[in-house]
Amino acid sequence: MLAYLIRRLVAVVIMVLVVLLATFTVFYMLPKWAGQDVAVLFAGKATGAEQVEGIRTKLGLGDPLFVQFWDFVKGIPLGRTYANGSDVTRCPAPCFGYSFVTEEPVWNTLKEALPVTAALAAGACVLWLIAGVSAGVVSALKRGSVWDRAAMIGALGGVSLPIFFTGMVAMGIFVHSLGWVHIEDSLSTDDSIGVWFESLLLPWIVLALLNAAMYARLTRATMLDVLGEDYIRTARAKGLGERVVITRHALRSAMTPILTVFGLDIGVLLGGAVLTESTFNLPGLGLAAVQAISSKDLPVILGVTLFAALAIAVANLVVDLLYAVIDPRVRLG
Repeated sequence: MLAYLIRRLVAVVIMVLVVLLATFTVFYMLPKWAGQDVAVLFAGKATGAEQVEGIRTKLGLGDPLFVQFWDFVKGIPLGRTYANGSDVTRCPAPCFGYSFVTEEPVWNTLKEALPVTAALAAGACVLWLIAGVSAGVVSALKRGSVWDRAAMIGALGGVSLPIFFTGMVAMGIFVHSLGWVHIEDSLSTDDSIGVWFESLLLPWIVLALLNAAMYARLTRATMLDVLGEDYIRTARAKGLGERVVITRHALRSAMTPILTVFGLDIGVLLGGAVLTESTFNLPGLGLAAVQAISSKDLPVILGVTLFAALAIAVANLVVDLLYAVIDPRVRLG
């Protein structure tokens, strides 16, 4: 198990480095291919040529691309110093560069937005996992019943409706018309738990309903396959109770593909729920990415992209380890 964990950690590091190289190259080469100067993007069009050249020197934009890449990678764990003569700026670790708009370290933006995205992901994933798996199991056990048909029709509707439509409808009803919920658009760690709960309750429910629909369909299909296996018939023939057969044997085996999808979903959500946060105006990583794209703030876009890649890699690593906990066949393999 230790050797497997080490191999997976090495694979995660390699994947993050590849994503880092690809995104860094794209973000810093595309402006040049489009005829734009990154130093001008940072300084603004009203800045003179001398100031632009000073910014280029300070940020190292005149260095070869591999030198810029190495300085960027080294700056993440060690920090980085930007210097142009006597003009020296220290970017403490973890340094993802400086924002073109706020002229502050990108990590400050990520650090302020991360709690909102993490809270949104944590609450929504618990709701959709419980609701989706429960609905899928009941549908599989009552195959062909009214409940089964109603649940699958509801799941199909949930999968078909985009979050920006459902979110706007929910906000129109519960926020603006009825006034039952108030969503704070400037959440911070200084706010109380009650403010966070009220602001995230509606996004949790809407996001959970849409994702639970997909999990219900996946759980139903997987459970139907597992319930037809020989070892399930053997367990029943040995006199085990139906609850034990379903929970210990059938559901445990059916959880493997569900965990795979769950790892990807939670990783993507932690990387920035762009549509959800934009719809509900939540100041998380997704909204920060949208605002950075609008203002051509390349360092912030790069920082959010790298964090998203790391979140997906870590989530998949955790899922791979959970395989061995849930399914003994993985440990034997």
